[in-house]
Amino acid sequence: MIKFYFHPSPNPLKVALFLEETGEPYELIPVDTRKGDQHADSFKVINPNAKTPAMLDDDIRVFDSNAMLLYLSEKIGKFVPADTPKNKAEMYSWLMFVATGIGPYCGQAVHFKHFAPEPKEYAVNRYDFEAWRHWHIINDHLANQPYMMGNEYTIVDMSVWGWARVAPFVLGADAWEKLPNVKRLLDEINARPAAQRAEALKTKFAFKTEMDEDARKKLFPSNERLKTSGV
Repeated sequence: MIKFYFHPSPNPLKVALFLEETGEPYELIPVDTRKGDQHADSFKVINPNAKTPAMLDDDIRVFDSNAMLLYLSEKIGKFVPADTPKNKAEMYSWLMFVATGIGPYCGQAVHFKHFAPEPKEYAVNRYDFEAWRHWHIINDHLANQPYMMGNEYTIVDMSVWGWARVAPFVLGADAWEKLPNVKRLLDEINARPAAQRAEALKTKFAFKTEMDEDARKKLFPSNERLKTSGV
């Protein structure tokens, strides 16, 4: 059985959605990142990058959410388009777009808007601009087709869904006014029973919600250098 190392944040929820959509059996193992579970040696054997999600499929380890979606979809044979070079190229391109653009820029936008100390005007402007730019590309892509790969719901939509769920927190209250096509996709996926089951996973464990000094130390270890460098 798959051991799925989980925290209720955007990247793990992409994989949770796939597992719930397919009914693939899995054991859910909580990783409380605000308590620092991700830095445990036992977890870093599975993901040396100390991030969630990660998984063990018997003796096979897989980490990074989009790598996990690709691995699982190819193994199970669901939620991928027809196996043609053109379809694969399109699927890989959009998955990497989410992995290298949507995720990192949204994550940095959230960090500098909500958690970073002052001064941060330059950083907020840069990452907010880039987060919006990437989301507008997704929104434009969805203007004339129901799903990211055309008429078929795939792992690319699941990958987009993970971050679309938190778009107003990332971008601001006007996110859905400016991204109507993303909102349409989000609403459709949210209505799926598998998405509702994936969202409900967060209630199975008492994850730490406070962003106190200890949580900041665990989530942002780079800040410790500031205390010693005097920067």
